[in-house]
Amino acid sequence: MTDHLQQARDDLEEAAKSADDDVRGDIRETTDAFADYVMSDTQPDHALLDERLNTLRQVSQQADGNTETKVESAIDTIEDYRETIDQA
Repeated sequence: MTDHLQQARDDLEEAAKSADDDVRGDIRETTDAFADYVMSDTQPDHALLDERLNTLRQVSQQADGNTETKVESAIDTIEDYRETIDQA
């Protein structure tokens, strides 16, 4: 579980470094959420992941270069992880 979430968090930290000011806040907020998920004993459910994925998809549309690449990598990782958890 935490491998996927940690990888997504790492990608988002890299994305934040190269992000424009207009998307950096959303990336950092999502990065913080994934840090909480990694350190927590509870896993995020589909609804929480969907909310985060929607934010990241919007960021990806506004980003370019390395930021876009890292955000898209995080999205792929989160989607892969999401497929492994049961729906409520």
